[in-house]
Amino acid sequence: MRIIFFGTPDFAVPSLRALLDSGNEVVAVVTQPDRVKGRGHRLSQPPVKELALSKGVPVMQPTGIRTPAFFEELSSLRPDSICVVAYGKIIPPSILKLPPLGCINVHASLLPKYRGAAPIQWAVISGEHRTGVTTMMMDEGLDTGDILLQEETEIKERDNALTMSERLSVMGASLLLRTLKGLQEGSVRPVKQTGEASFAPPLKKDDGKIEWTLPAEKIFDLIRGTYPWPGAYCYLAGEKITVLRALPAGREGGRPGRIEKIEGDAVVVSTGKGTLSLLEVKPEGKKSMPAASFMHGRRLKEGAAFEIA
Repeated sequence: MRIIFFGTPDFAVPSLRALLDSGNEVVAVVTQPDRVKGRGHRLSQPPVKELALSKGVPVMQPTGIRTPAFFEELSSLRPDSICVVAYGKIIPPSILKLPPLGCINVHASLLPKYRGAAPIQWAVISGEHRTGVTTMMMDEGLDTGDILLQEETEIKERDNALTMSERLSVMGASLLLRTLKGLQEGSVRPVKQTGEASFAPPLKKDDGKIEWTLPAEKIFDLIRGTYPWPGAYCYLAGEKITVLRALPAGREGGRPGRIEKIEGDAVVVSTGKGTLSLLEVKPEGKKSMPAASFMHGRRLKEGAAFEIA
């Protein structure tokens, strides 16, 4: 099968690698333009581009995908299918209608739940215990296309958005191959989405702000769901701190934001319901460290309190 692959970040890499190893012919990879990253302002290639170039696959990085010239370039490749995994832009109708087998998307949720750009993060933030991957036949809506296959997995207490992304990316690669094989054989057929839809918009920096009046479990989910970006943050004595790891402490608390106890490497903080043990934090502009080490380094004692907005 002749395939054009649209994808950009690390999440898309296992799917592209699976296609390359499957015997299908990936005739081109379309990815986002190189970006300037880091303090050194170096030009960085998308992870998908790095893999494609290492395998000798032609790479396209258009600044816009709605031009007649780009459509003609894709059309000349005569794709049987277009596979889209976390590309980062809306695919126009002209491209959706181009391949005979359609455009197939790998989406990191159990649709129709968590349609949108950040399904993994919002599933964790929302306290879901299960999520999964869906392959769907793309249409002009936002993740509204007919479902082809789905696979579920558990969100465990130790998981965060990063570990879930890594797991779901591998699951998605396997599901994509099964979907393509099933479409060719006629054993996989599109099914309309049913059930209540929910949405997962792109995360903003402000989405990581910790509200200490919320229950400990909610704050715990926020910390996991915003790791590694934008990070769950708060302020103590005027200093911005990102909380990297924490666990609900399961105790009765006092005033929200108050530091109740420093024990071992942990700092126990009261919330709107229960307490939360902060395990690892990162002061702004500094390296990560045990929460208790931060407290000792600032000479802060039990009874000090995080700022409440």
